[in-house]
Amino acid sequence: MSMRMNEAKPSFTLYTSIPEPPKPKRNKLFVIGLPLIAVLFVFSLVQLQFDYSKMAQGFTKLGGYMGTMFPPDFSAWRHVLLAAVESLQVAILGSVLGIVVAFFLSFLAASNLTPHPFVAWIIRSAASLLRAIPTIVWALIFIVSVGLGPLPGVLAIAVSAAGMLVKVFAQSLEEIDKGVLEAMQSTGASWLQIVMQGIMPTVKTAFIAWCVLQLEGGIAESTILGAVGAGGIGYEMTHAMKSYNFAAALFVGLVVFVMVFSVEFVANRYKMKLKIRQN
Repeated sequence: MSMRMNEAKPSFTLYTSIPEPPKPKRNKLFVIGLPLIAVLFVFSLVQLQFDYSKMAQGFTKLGGYMGTMFPPDFSAWRHVLLAAVESLQVAILGSVLGIVVAFFLSFLAASNLTPHPFVAWIIRSAASLLRAIPTIVWALIFIVSVGLGPLPGVLAIAVSAAGMLVKVFAQSLEEIDKGVLEAMQSTGASWLQIVMQGIMPTVKTAFIAWCVLQLEGGIAESTILGAVGAGGIGYEMTHAMKSYNFAAALFVGLVVFVMVFSVEFVANRYKMKLKIRQN
């Protein structure tokens, strides 16, 4: 009897469907952009009439010039070091001026703090224009206006720094939680109290990091600007190269390397301390 009951039991087969893994989506931008870049690269080689023989001859000449660089010429070390100090002064002064201007304008450019959207648009557009023009072009413009010397370099770095920092400062301000601002406004806090107690503690670390980055870039820019007549160690490099004094040019290059490396080393250590404090 029990065997019949067991035989009478219906049997069921459970079928489970295993979902297929999703197919990787093809990035249309990558599929279109990569062949386009390849075509533009080949077109540029053909259009510019790239001459490999001239490049080979140039490397041969470069090897000969490098042989005349050693040993470095240290005879004008005092003059070169004074020029390096001048480049540092140009970078620091220009960066500080740009930081101060960008700090105040960023509050008007941030969408959550600006008094009117049109004001923010005007300031952001002006900052975009300042960023679009290279620093060396600003230096040439100011050389025509105020003459040769360190002042055109200071003004050029300040203008470029302001254009860049207005954008990044405003973006940092826009990331602030609106609830913090609304809570302080509900307590009757003044605008200055909101800035000092609600905004600055939130964006202080980001602002300092951007300022340090700008100072690093300002050091490199001040070296380049000296080559167009803005004073500093860049002028010494240009003078040595034009006079074919490659041994002196090597010494100037070593001073530039030590100067830039030292600034970047100190800046990186400072950034690490900021991250440790933030964590």
